[in-house]
Amino acid sequence: MKATGIVRRIDDLGRVVIPKEIRRTMHIREGDPLEIYTDAEGGVVFRKYSAVGELGGFTREYAEAMSRSGGIPVVICDTDSVVAAAGVARKEYVDKPITGEIVDLLSTRRPYSANGVRNVTVTAGGSEVSYLAPIVSEGSVVGAVMSLRGEGKSAVPDVSEKKLVDAGAYFMSSQTGI
Repeated sequence: MKATGIVRRIDDLGRVVIPKEIRRTMHIREGDPLEIYTDAEGGVVFRKYSAVGELGGFTREYAEAMSRSGGIPVVICDTDSVVAAAGVARKEYVDKPITGEIVDLLSTRRPYSANGVRNVTVTAGGSEVSYLAPIVSEGSVVGAVMSLRGEGKSAVPDVSEKKLVDAGAYFMSSQTGI
């Protein structure tokens, strides 16, 4: 753990304010769920909770199934980073932060379809997104399922690709109740 030099007191209701600088750096927004636990040295740790990330191996397997059945590269992310990837080199995507463009698309709560004009990438230096469907759980966007533009593939996704990604996002939504 890295010391920040910032000290806060607990109020009479047991609350503590997380400093604005830390919230900004860690992309913690009002309403975000936080996981609270203790570490081996007796410290209290606050960590941004990822409902999508908590699914672990299931998310990886589901991305693989979608990629194989649709013949397309698939990436699944939470609101901060890529959680699973299939049909692409995993090490280039998994645990890498998503771009600000993806964060902006998630905030719209609507699917995004590439139109051949605007190029949106998943991660810095990553592939272009062909189609994105947000994962919405209990009214909050918790991530997204995306198909990527593959080699020799049209910039505009076809109907079957959209339906596959939409179905994946809908199914992931049912698995991530927080």
